[in-house]
Amino acid sequence: MNEPALSATPAQLPLQAAIDQGVIAPELHEAWVHQLDPFLWQISGEVGLRWYGLAYLFGFICGYYLMRLMARRGRGGLPEHLIADYLVAVVLGTMIGGRLGYAIFYSQDLLTDFSASFPFWGVLRVWEGGMASHGGIIGITLAGVWFARKHKLDWMNLGDLATLGGSIGVAAGRVANFINGELYGRPVESAVSWAVKFPSELFLWLKHDLGKPLTSQDPDLLPRLSEVVTHVGVSAEQWAEWTARLRSSQGARIEIQNVIYRIIEGSQNGNEPLIQSLQQVLTARHPSQLYASLLEGLFTFTVGMMFWRKPQKPGVVGGIWIITYAIVRILDESWRMPDAHIGLSQLGLSRGQEISIFMLLIGIGVLLFALKRPVAKVGGWAKGAN
Repeated sequence: MNEPALSATPAQLPLQAAIDQGVIAPELHEAWVHQLDPFLWQISGEVGLRWYGLAYLFGFICGYYLMRLMARRGRGGLPEHLIADYLVAVVLGTMIGGRLGYAIFYSQDLLTDFSASFPFWGVLRVWEGGMASHGGIIGITLAGVWFARKHKLDWMNLGDLATLGGSIGVAAGRVANFINGELYGRPVESAVSWAVKFPSELFLWLKHDLGKPLTSQDPDLLPRLSEVVTHVGVSAEQWAEWTARLRSSQGARIEIQNVIYRIIEGSQNGNEPLIQSLQQVLTARHPSQLYASLLEGLFTFTVGMMFWRKPQKPGVVGGIWIITYAIVRILDESWRMPDAHIGLSQLGLSRGQEISIFMLLIGIGVLLFALKRPVAKVGGWAKGAN
């Protein structure tokens, strides 16, 4: 697997040098530093009510009411008394498929990560993060096939129905990704007023290029945080020692990781001196999570509803949705930073783009198959639709 190509960015050059060399425009220096808290209500440590969980819940609730609306109009193809049961199947398919998809597509080490302590398997450590939307889509599809066989329904129609709340859930989930400061974008190459600097970028520099020693002249970001770390109670001397031993000492890596967590927490708590110091070293990036919310969520929802304005054969709306999602995912991944441990392929594609190309072909196949099926049309939300 290749690491992403790392060119000179604002985080790899002294600020004034980056401006003088034309790497960034001067106005990018003042991009907003991300300070949002992932918790709506934090009880203790990692326990609390997170925006990410609420995003999933919002999508499921919207899906329920949209399916109920279709059922009450007699156009959904799913009896109203089965909607709640189907939603449970969708929830399980989303969670199981999303987590397994992440392990298979992005972090295969989780599959063989077993331990004697709870939860015993790396895949089950869901609180550490890691969900793949492509895996969630597969999980929902399989859940629909199972539910359809159990209740003698058309599984393709169930897939059509799942796109209703699914699109809204994706839109909300990408906003939650932005709040979490994860899945951030690639460096901004020209001035845009909405560029953002994400403190979680520090983890990128902790992970990449592990075989290379770090020095104060190295292009990596970590050695140049000597002023930043003083705002979380770490001396510049101690920081220099840890970064010097980063590649050779697991203990130093753990200490640096803990400091990064403290830096992120400090920015979320509004530590202004810390934020000002971060302003000097972080990279101005595209808020690609918000691009994805608009494209993968709201746009796909709009397209799906447009085609379901009138009744369609089961599978048509789902096929169109898959095609649309795949296309916009390929597009918006061009603004998103590739995973540090995977990088870009030799064709310059991210893992998400590669999977989406395959998904596009599947969507075309589903649509063609649905159009040729000798079945009655269902759906249609518009008045007088027939």
